[in-house]
Amino acid sequence: MKPIYLIVVLTLLLVSCKKPADTPVDIRIIYPVSKFAMGADLSYANQILDHGGVYKDSGTMEDPYVIFRKYGANVIRFRLFHNPTWTKEVYGTDGVQMYNDFEDVKKGIGKAKAAGLQVCLDFHYSDTWAGPSKQEIPAAWKSLSLPVLSDSIHNYTLKTLQKLGAAGLMPEYVQTGNEINPGLLLTPGNRWNGNEANMITLLNSAISAIRTAGATGNIHPKIIIHIAQPENVMTWFYGLAEKGLTDYDIIGFSYYYMWSSTPLANISNIVSLIRTTYNKDVMIMETVYPWTTGWADSYSNLIDESALVSGYPSTEAGQYKYMHALTQEVIDGGGKGIFTWEPDWITSQMKDLWGTGSSWECNTFFDFEGNSIKGIRFMSDQYNF
Repeated sequence: MKPIYLIVVLTLLLVSCKKPADTPVDIRIIYPVSKFAMGADLSYANQILDHGGVYKDSGTMEDPYVIFRKYGANVIRFRLFHNPTWTKEVYGTDGVQMYNDFEDVKKGIGKAKAAGLQVCLDFHYSDTWAGPSKQEIPAAWKSLSLPVLSDSIHNYTLKTLQKLGAAGLMPEYVQTGNEINPGLLLTPGNRWNGNEANMITLLNSAISAIRTAGATGNIHPKIIIHIAQPENVMTWFYGLAEKGLTDYDIIGFSYYYMWSSTPLANISNIVSLIRTTYNKDVMIMETVYPWTTGWADSYSNLIDESALVSGYPSTEAGQYKYMHALTQEVIDGGGKGIFTWEPDWITSQMKDLWGTGSSWECNTFFDFEGNSIKGIRFMSDQYNF
């Protein structure tokens, strides 16, 4: 690896004032984003902190954004819902604010940028979770015709980014939807059954807004189209360029060991195939691996012990080894980044639609007391480019 690409942070671990020459040195590599995006989705972080969650590094309480930067993250991802009143309502009379709305995302972006991190903004274009099985149109847009809906997605995207830009918080990356396997803003924006033209109209309206918002400032956001699971990417994009979907920069996909049919060892091949076929950069936008099969609260965990990858046990060392191997696979395929999904979702009094606490604490980069664990260090490892 050429040293020109690296910023090496040397942290002296002082174990003896009398023998400074014997002091061990912890070498961490902080990659520039232009080389490789070491990303983390921390969309829950503000809510967790508001509801009793505590993050620590070496036993000392610390801001989670600072912790991730310290261990090699260079981009933080945030999801944005349109009008998520339910995020306040789940707390009943104790609810005082919404989360994953504009104000919460603005707050998170400010914290991330203050920590020296770039930002990826993930528009869900829904009031709630959007994904491969659900792309529910926002309530405010449900009765709109396609032309008016197209104007609405353009204006909403543009105004959101303009407000962030005016505050000095323009994101470096923007997703036009989250895991849009079936399309977006269903049913008008269905990808399948000969309905591609409507979806492309809506996507191009959002893309145009992003280009316009970034045209006048110093930050020109790169546009990401995000699909769930690598085995679905080639089919999803097939034929869409000829029908007018061309003005985007990155193909992103989620890769979850328990839901994907693509083996870890094949990731480099599929990344290379996507990149060369569609002439776009490629990133993993969501991934995870467990460090334990235990739990810290009564909220059932999302984990599939039967699907764990051979050679990568659900231990701190196994999680670290898996994340390193997966990152090298992306690099070997010519990919440009990897994002872990909610590695900050420790247990707390945070609530969502299904429970209180965390269904993900087994997949985080923190133990049940909130201390950072070995897995987080994969981002500052040395890789073969």
